[in-house]
Amino acid sequence: MAEKTESIQALGGKARAESLPARDRKAIAQAAAEARWEKAGKLKPLPKATHEGILTIGSIEIPCAVLEDGRRVLTQSGVMLALGRARQAKGRQYYDGDVNLPAFLTAKNLKPFIPDDLSVTSSQIDFRTLAGIRAFGYLADLLPRVCGVFLDAQAAGALLPRMQGHIAERALILIRGFASVGIIALVDEATGFQYERPRRDLEEYLKKFLSDSLRRWVRTFPGDYFKHLCRLKGVTLRPDMKLPQYFGHITNDLIWRRIAPGLLKALKERRSERGNPSNKLHSWTSEDLGRPELLLHLGTVVGLMKIHTDYDAFHRQLDTIAPVYPENPTLFDDPKDWELPR
Repeated sequence: MAEKTESIQALGGKARAESLPARDRKAIAQAAAEARWEKAGKLKPLPKATHEGILTIGSIEIPCAVLEDGRRVLTQSGVMLALGRARQAKGRQYYDGDVNLPAFLTAKNLKPFIPDDLSVTSSQIDFRTLAGIRAFGYLADLLPRVCGVFLDAQAAGALLPRMQGHIAERALILIRGFASVGIIALVDEATGFQYERPRRDLEEYLKKFLSDSLRRWVRTFPGDYFKHLCRLKGVTLRPDMKLPQYFGHITNDLIWRRIAPGLLKALKERRSERGNPSNKLHSWTSEDLGRPELLLHLGTVVGLMKIHTDYDAFHRQLDTIAPVYPENPTLFDDPKDWELPR
């Protein structure tokens, strides 16, 4: 039965492949071969796209992507079509000594209008699409600068009207589209990356709080913390007593949820990945930021405890001074807002 199922799947795959245009079949086969070569170490791995979309400026559509290293790119063919050129350039890059230019900037009459730094930052980027296909592109912020070159040349009367006039018209349309919103924001919106950005920023922020390995046990929570917590909760404190289990939930609320957004979850995940449930959460805080921030917050909490005789009143004041952070950031969260002013 298994052999029959496998045979049917193979036939289905073959049928699907045969229904694709020859160009697509070739691209898929090449992507599969390159994946094998990369895995075998015969080919240098290319950066991969994590998000893809279509950037629309008026009637102009440009395929774009965000790479795994955060670079925003426009595809080479998309840039060419946006400028009113053929989909494929006759040459990918033009090299002349230290000058490194894409094919659409190699015309001699454009040379006086090309800034020196543009020739350095306009290198073509090879990357892999979400489908694994090798693609070519340019950094997204290159396109507005290229448009500026053509518009400056037009203003100086240096363009060839029949060959380059239509490119200047396209450049003007694009520049007007870029004027209202920055190109980086446009790519983020087109690919959906804007919704991931706060989460990724938060992940980088939390890494500073976490220790890579279990720190040596050092007494971190002062005795006063548990003494005053027992007093405010009406629990009799004895030298040999085992603290009530629900005190852990209280500590999560009073301490870990108020130091940084998502810190409690991140500490639990780090403990689960690299330690065991018996490890104290504070043992997974980093020496340079996590533990100092914990001690600073503990000082605030214990100080408030000392001036209160009612737990609810203490809790209300703590909410005002050190409110609970949300577990996950929202689209409009700014990482700078996560840090309380000292």
